[in-house]
Amino acid sequence: MSKYYLHADRFFLPSSVETGGYLAVEDGVFGAYTQEKPVGEILDYTGKWIAPGLVDTHIHGYHGHDVMDHDVAGLEAISKGLLSCGVTSFLPSTLTSTVEILNEVCETIGKHHKEVTGAKIQGIFFEGPFFTEKHKGAQNPSYFTDPDLAVFKKWQDLSGGMIKKIAIAPEREGAAKFTAALVNEGVSVALGHSDATYDQAKASVEAGASVFVHTYNGMSGLNHREPGMVGAAMTTVGTVAELICDGHHVHPVAVKALIQAKTPDNIALITDCMRAGGMPDGDYFLGEFPVIVKDGAARLKNGGSLAGSILRLFEGVKNVVDWDLATVSDAIYMATEVLAKSCHIDHVCGSIRLGRAADFIILSDKLDLEETYLDGVSVYKK
Repeated sequence: MSKYYLHADRFFLPSSVETGGYLAVEDGVFGAYTQEKPVGEILDYTGKWIAPGLVDTHIHGYHGHDVMDHDVAGLEAISKGLLSCGVTSFLPSTLTSTVEILNEVCETIGKHHKEVTGAKIQGIFFEGPFFTEKHKGAQNPSYFTDPDLAVFKKWQDLSGGMIKKIAIAPEREGAAKFTAALVNEGVSVALGHSDATYDQAKASVEAGASVFVHTYNGMSGLNHREPGMVGAAMTTVGTVAELICDGHHVHPVAVKALIQAKTPDNIALITDCMRAGGMPDGDYFLGEFPVIVKDGAARLKNGGSLAGSILRLFEGVKNVVDWDLATVSDAIYMATEVLAKSCHIDHVCGSIRLGRAADFIILSDKLDLEETYLDGVSVYKK
């Protein structure tokens, strides 16, 4: 048996932020928090803050690798690289492609997800192929099609039930029926890459859709006569809106408007990071499309559209605080438990709770990432 206690200036716990005190970690899981100094080994992080490991439910790649490579070594590299982003749990995210390639990706993740030694794979996020062309972004419209339950069931079977979230365009034929069927199976349905009207989006929400994909990006905008997808994201009750807070995808004022409309309880900070994350500027690919990374942004060579991001999730947390749009506690919540709840994985990650795997991060009082722990073991140090 191994047991130690963490001492720090702040602990971001599920229902409170505690100052000082001690948090037990025993055999890789969280024990109780107490203000009383215990007897035993104490890891002293005076001057630092302790928060849950971050959860990224929308990420395509990192360190030169992409989920669509359907390569076990690549998944390991992404998993290990994410530790330097403060991420301890993630959903490898697909791109629109052929049914056959998506079959292979599902099978690879399904068979090998437990083998990664870095951030834990808690499921799969399927981004596409049930989208529409007007807001395609970096998705290939050649493969766009209507939602198909039989095709999805094949993917889910090949993945061993790992698909936790799928994004669709609500204006596609059969979208509401597809949504209802998947929600009944415990899969979160997200809405994105869509030119839907407000009413079309609302119909999918009423069928059970609960997430809006990288809100503002890849969707019909808010107009005073046609509220569109953005209007639906802002006003539907019980839905979660993803946000990429890298300063390129969404202006801070638009971030502020969405946070005020939804409250932090319904905002999910994501990265949409692609393979150039953690890599130098230069030429890369996102799926089949050439991308150039320069000045902190990834853009398609043809047309210049944003093509995912190179954001590290702890930087997104820091940005919303630095932009004075959220408290530190709210920003951390938007990058941990909100994400976990939105994909029904909050029983295994997203918060510091008694008996939960001790996946946590050490932050400076400026919200810089200092260290990452996985199962109570330090696995990354700045």
